Amino acid sequence: MYISNIGTLWQLADAHAGRLAGPAMASGIIPVRNAWLRVDGDRIAAIGSMDDFVPGTEEVFDARGASVFPTFCDSHTHIIYAGSREGEFLDKIAGLSYEEIARRGGGILNSADRLHQASDNELLADALGRAQLMMSRGTGAFEVKSGYGLNTADELKMLRVAARLAQEVDADVKITFLGAHAVGREFTGRQADYVDMLIADMLPAVAAEGLAEFVDVFCDEGFFTPDETSRILEAAARYGMRPKIHANELACSGGVQVGVAHNALSVDHLERMGTDEIELLKTSSTIATMLPGASFFSNLPYAPARKAIDAGLAVALASDYNPGSSPSGDMRMVWALGCIKMRLLPVEALAACTLNGAAAMDLAATNGGIAPGRKASLIISPVNINYIPYAYTEPWISKVMLRGRFV
Repeated sequence: MYISNIGTLWQLADAHAGRLAGPAMASGIIPVRNAWLRVDGDRIAAIGSMDDFVPGTEEVFDARGASVFPTFCDSHTHIIYAGSREGEFLDKIAGLSYEEIARRGGGILNSADRLHQASDNELLADALGRAQLMMSRGTGAFEVKSGYGLNTADELKMLRVAARLAQEVDADVKITFLGAHAVGREFTGRQADYVDMLIADMLPAVAAEGLAEFVDVFCDEGFFTPDETSRILEAAARYGMRPKIHANELACSGGVQVGVAHNALSVDHLERMGTDEIELLKTSSTIATMLPGASFFSNLPYAPARKAIDAGLAVALASDYNPGSSPSGDMRMVWALGCIKMRLLPVEALAACTLNGAAAMDLAATNGGIAPGRKASLIISPVNINYIPYAYTEPWISKVMLRGRFV
């Protein structure tokens, strides 16, 4: 089929780009005016000017002058969970910090208790509802983590649900093992023993079923140390799992350093990232992934995206969709926060939410950009790129196409 009469098509300047860094985040996605686009199966087959449009007998969708963008690539979510944590929302309003809520038995352990009681089918139904909402709001690829199991059986339960979810949705899904999200209750006060168990029991079990491509560790103050993180990443590497780790959300934790040392695909959060971490990331291929929704909802500092891009880094933005610190997977809001709070240009924030998010999931060869040969996953909108983050609450999406089909 063809999409005709596109007012502005936001196309990759380099069809083979694997990420956009520094100044290229503003110049690597270019506006093509008065365009058409041809879809063949799940791929973009061709792009051209309406001046020479000859559709033949194929179906034509008239965009009527709309803008066409790539769908979002959300590289950090925790959408498999049971129930909610709105009670902790009241604790946040009362002034309790993330760490204080965790010390009181809330946070991740609260979600682990709820997940233990939920059936696989209940978890799948809830996650599917969240995923469908994300896709309706323009997300065409996303990552999903475990981490609310915290014992071998429940971590496997989460990952099996994630695998079923990936088969049910039109979006592309990547799966991450996050057994080191917190210390399970039965190991309270025995963190070293928990790490030993994760390496000896959890990792082999996950690998035996081929349930996860990536491994994650919450390397931060009050959670896992750089040394513990390094041990886990070394063990995971023996099973072919590449790191995508939580780092520097709560403190300058050494998470960026251990991530770079282990060739992490991304280091995520980075609210406390300083100049030393930026300079280190410049020497690596690791994507700096920032989660402005968590900063917004949890009253954390915003990660220094402007400073990182000005230094030449590739920055991705993701939702951190989870029940405690960022209960939203709406990448429209993430794009807007990237502009409003992080001072990114709209096109820079678009690059961070699309191609660089795809790169942070090892999907950049096919996702996150508009060019022939890439996935036909598109957003059609009647408004222009600058209006979107400006009018951040307006429902600006008129159509979403995933893998060549309107959804």
